[in-house]
Amino acid sequence: MQSTIELQDISQSFQTNEKSITLFKDLSLVIAQGQSYAITGPSGAGKSSLLMLISGLEKPSSGSGYYVDLDNKKPLSALRDEVGFIFQQFHLLPELTALNNVALPLKLRGDKHAIAKAEKWLTRVGLGHRYDHKPSELSGGEQQRVAIARALVFEPKFIFADEPTGNLDPKSANDIADILFECCNEHDAGLVLVTHSEELASRAQHRFALANGQVNQQLNPTLKVASC
Repeated sequence: MQSTIELQDISQSFQTNEKSITLFKDLSLVIAQGQSYAITGPSGAGKSSLLMLISGLEKPSSGSGYYVDLDNKKPLSALRDEVGFIFQQFHLLPELTALNNVALPLKLRGDKHAIAKAEKWLTRVGLGHRYDHKPSELSGGEQQRVAIARALVFEPKFIFADEPTGNLDPKSANDIADILFECCNEHDAGLVLVTHSEELASRAQHRFALANGQVNQQLNPTLKVASC
């Protein structure tokens, strides 16, 4: 049975200069393992905040979220070991090589095969020749590939990506999109991405169009494949 992430009547607001700003209010969403989702909308609509809430990395101002696995309803914090997150700013450790950046999540879990698995994934994302290079020695596109390999190295049930192709040239953007959707397919993972790219959003099975504090959920009618 596939796992799901369920958000019920969630709202998110924050305080700035003695003024309360509400990003969105009373949203209810379900994210299913094995499906792909794009979160779209204008700048400032709260897309990245919604992504952080779905992944369990942030808590909503109100409402509740659950991780449902084998009919067991758990708090979203239980998702932590099942999530691969690709941040917009990469968050690679500057003192570590590409290989050790990718291996780190596995090493923290005590995986004795961390290096071998990291080598496999770096090769998979086209960086088999860059194992020993530190982030400062890599281009932006190469750093993004390292970040993707790090997120996917433990084959998570859910993959979250914040503007994964935002600052890349069209060829690199297409290559990275291919990697994300292929890995989602191969490992039956749920894929949720924030993007301004209409081309990337059109590849997802579902779209959450976020605007004016509300979400319009759409099934992508142009998508020809049946699964992520």
